[in-house]
Amino acid sequence: MHNAPLIILDDLADWQPYHPSQSIISAADYILQASKHRGPIINLCDDLSYLSTGYYVSLLAEARGQRALPSVSAINDLANLSHYQLFLNDNTRLLNRFVAQHQPDQTNKVKLLICFGRTAYVELEDLARRMFEAYPCPILEVEFRFEGRWHLHAIRNRALSDLNDHEQTLFGESLEYFSKRVWRKARSRKEYRFDLAILHDPDEKIPTSDKKALQKFIRAARENDIDAELITKADFNRLLEFDALFIRETTRINHYTYHFAKKAEANGMVVIDHPESILRCANKVFLNEMLEKNKVPQPRTELLVMGDAIDYHAIGERFGYPVVLKIPDGSFSIGVEKARDEEEFRKVAGELFKMSTILLVQEFLPTEFDWRIGVLNNRVIYACKYFMARNHWQIYNHSSETSRGKSGSFACFGVHQVPKEVIKIAMQATRLVGDGLYGVDIKETAKGPVIIEINDNPSIDSGVEDLYLGDELYRMIMADFLRRLDD
Repeated sequence: MHNAPLIILDDLADWQPYHPSQSIISAADYILQASKHRGPIINLCDDLSYLSTGYYVSLLAEARGQRALPSVSAINDLANLSHYQLFLNDNTRLLNRFVAQHQPDQTNKVKLLICFGRTAYVELEDLARRMFEAYPCPILEVEFRFEGRWHLHAIRNRALSDLNDHEQTLFGESLEYFSKRVWRKARSRKEYRFDLAILHDPDEKIPTSDKKALQKFIRAARENDIDAELITKADFNRLLEFDALFIRETTRINHYTYHFAKKAEANGMVVIDHPESILRCANKVFLNEMLEKNKVPQPRTELLVMGDAIDYHAIGERFGYPVVLKIPDGSFSIGVEKARDEEEFRKVAGELFKMSTILLVQEFLPTEFDWRIGVLNNRVIYACKYFMARNHWQIYNHSSETSRGKSGSFACFGVHQVPKEVIKIAMQATRLVGDGLYGVDIKETAKGPVIIEINDNPSIDSGVEDLYLGDELYRMIMADFLRRLDD
């Protein structure tokens, strides 16, 4: 478990305004002495620029297996102005209200001090928290400029020695709050070697694991000397308490699940799903290109680009009706539609183009079921048949009025009971993605099995995917976490 954080300063005299502490050390001493301290460090050096003393403090901390705030990754992000804009919503209305209330004479510039995600202005607390989540640095100064709308003009590390009385108070209170909330984790009754965060959304309509399965993961983790805890998106700031992250909710690129995975990866944590797996699996356009290039069998597929002169008649002639249309980043059969003739093809494409500028059109391959092959670390660990929903051509029927009609039935099998060609194609496909946990959807056709989808975050529900292996399925997954943590 983690010790209290070690605070690193250019000059110990900079700490004079704050409560005396045994946990402070000068940057020079930290760099020259391999500290026995194994807990996290808070790097309060004035200069964090590339190859500065402050930069080397965070770099050495990571080399010594310590968590650093800010991490080297966060320091590098601070140097890349164009990168910040990706993370920020339009804050124009919020900042207009703030300016009207607090600085009516200065209408085109707002400077904000953020200490550990907190600011002196209550109405900007949410903005401050989001800035800190995107750029975890103890003391940030951000500047917004108004040019038709408010945009982030600059973001920089602010020197501790540069703070005035009011700012010192904000810093001291924020540090105390942050330390209690983030670093001082309550000890478990039993000490475990590692800590695992399981990210889930208790309100998700179709969760990737139900409550019972999540509890089975926690029990299996403890059998593998890992203390597992359920976390939600509200725990982004707590992520570095843990040694590993297991994402158990539907992942998307433009979504906090991806930000969690990126932060975990940047801080050297073991993470499933790895951000690269999310990138590769979340977009069907990428998957289609990857499978095609590597000659992995899949349904015949073409891309439709909005704004192009699409020859619907010619596509219908080539594919034959019905055809299947998909948005690139749908999951659980959302954004997947069937068109029975050219008129319906045009209409469905028009509707789906409102969600995505690129669509995939695929040949329709009707089957009674899809195989779902579960693969972990390039090894098949479970196999299911998912049957189509009643009177429907997909596993999920989102228009069904009854819960029974929403999804089809299933059957679970031992890996040895699955046709060898199905296993072979699943392995062939997942090796192209990575060594994480995947669920490969495969249809058996007259010409042989074809890949429909690779899911980076496959469903594992109690009484479904675990029906053949029982609790052993959860133990296998947690044993793999332990293997990765030990590597």
